[in-house]
Amino acid sequence: MTRKSWSVDYGRETRSFEIDSEFDVLSLTAAEIDLDVDESEAVREAIKNPIGSPVLNQLVRPGEKVCIITSDITRPCPSSVVLPPLIDELTQAGIHLDDITIVFALGSHRRHTQDEQRQLVGHDLYAKVHTVDSDPEDTVFLGTTKLGTPVNITSVVAQADRRICVGNIEYHYFAGYSGGGKALMPGVSDREAIQANHSRMVESYARAGAIDDNLLRLDMEEAADMCGCDFIVNVVLDEQKKIVKAVAGDHRQAHRAGCAFLDSLYKIPIGKRADLVIASPGGYPKDINLYQAQKALDNASQAVRDGGIIILTAACTEGYGEDTFEEWLMEADKPQDLIDRVRSDFRLGGHKAAAIATVANRVTIYLVSELSDHDARQAFMQPYNDLQLAVSDALMQLGPQTNVLIMAHAGSTLPSCSGS
Repeated sequence: MTRKSWSVDYGRETRSFEIDSEFDVLSLTAAEIDLDVDESEAVREAIKNPIGSPVLNQLVRPGEKVCIITSDITRPCPSSVVLPPLIDELTQAGIHLDDITIVFALGSHRRHTQDEQRQLVGHDLYAKVHTVDSDPEDTVFLGTTKLGTPVNITSVVAQADRRICVGNIEYHYFAGYSGGGKALMPGVSDREAIQANHSRMVESYARAGAIDDNLLRLDMEEAADMCGCDFIVNVVLDEQKKIVKAVAGDHRQAHRAGCAFLDSLYKIPIGKRADLVIASPGGYPKDINLYQAQKALDNASQAVRDGGIIILTAACTEGYGEDTFEEWLMEADKPQDLIDRVRSDFRLGGHKAAAIATVANRVTIYLVSELSDHDARQAFMQPYNDLQLAVSDALMQLGPQTNVLIMAHAGSTLPSCSGS
């Protein structure tokens, strides 16, 4: 019987494995990007041709206070590329630089240093425009969404005359996609609001690539409506974090157009869910720790049937990678403990432990990594350091009719299943 060899990235290396030809194997790859994009020009053209919205010089008036809400340092949004064309457009519309405030959407994350703020917006812009972090201790209550989420927004944003949201669009494992109104909720919201919204992450509708039936995402957008989101500028990035598409305008319509473009690159249809999914985040730095590798696991979970097996191949040379994430995993006896905990006490870091638990509740997870056996088991995964052994064990467990899906870049590719 013939065997076929495959390889996936693992840390700074690759790991290879073989599968007998009797097995049905499909490899999931993103669409090829054959684009030579001038990043600044793409942003400028998007701003001048908004979707579902008037152009900026018809939206803003001289003398108005304008807040531009952009991503913090934990996100890949290239603010230093996106902001200059946007601010040029605002000044041409008569907005004075003194009336513009750039607000970094921290959500539940730590505050920035001045050097980090300068790095995010670029040295020249930092010297010209006022920049601040969002402040969860200084918010304005704007009401409550239909789902009961309090809309508590950082005061400098809530009290502005105009709000423009900047971000990148990528898959988000419970909000569907990043970008759009998410810059306001949870971006510049307080802990109470984030807790109320994010505690729904364990519901079945909260999944990557879902918007229209994702009540958690729709709750974010309702909060954005209540605050007022006048305009967005969102970008789609390639694997090298370069802009390949920019969209601007209405926070729903422009965002949906950006999501559709993202889907055309990274959302891959599959006929049915596989028995076995072999997934790699794509190597270093995406698999530097389990906290980062979780995204690949979540995408892989959308391709595997209930009761199937995921082999997550992630070096995790820096261990778990986040203190609260580790604390929650260490304190849980079974996956359901984490799911129950996040419903009542959402905490950043702990939420990713609950996401892993949600997957572990329906499939078996083999983890090929540098983690100790104890730490892998505490994350509800079976430990391996040999990928071939993990593959052989999984195929033996599942039997000769096993169909296999390989996701070599599971952190960015999202399977879309049309069957059971």
